[in-house]
Amino acid sequence: MTIAETSPVGTELATRTFGPITAQMLVRYSGVSGDLNPIHYDHTFATSAGYRGVFSQGMHHAALMASYVSDLLGPANMRGFLVKFHDQVWLGDVLRCSGKIVGIESGEDADAPLVKIALSMTAQDDRVVLTGEATGLLRDAAVFESDR
Repeated sequence: MTIAETSPVGTELATRTFGPITAQMLVRYSGVSGDLNPIHYDHTFATSAGYRGVFSQGMHHAALMASYVSDLLGPANMRGFLVKFHDQVWLGDVLRCSGKIVGIESGEDADAPLVKIALSMTAQDDRVVLTGEATGLLRDAAVFESDR
């Protein structure tokens, strides 16, 4: 039986949880990304700008989602990734990534179909903060590993 047969369209993939989001995570991401906007690490600045406090850089939680996909497929198997931002991610938020196979077609490798995965990231209060889509080669059944 092939992987495409055991992972048909509609298959819900293993989930992954990130967080809670901490100030240290935001400061580290600011340094690594070069996004030094104080709105992401200075509470006084963020509140003076009208926010309830500091919040995650959009690309920070997009990177978390990308790591979810990379862990599922393997980094060498990723072929495409895009996201759409829906809501802020605040300090203390716990984020849960999930995916669903929405398409399978022949890939560049006869033993590895190209899968299209619909992605979603929700916070602990069920707010959808990020959605996306990934494509990649499905080479093994790693997508069925449990949450970690």
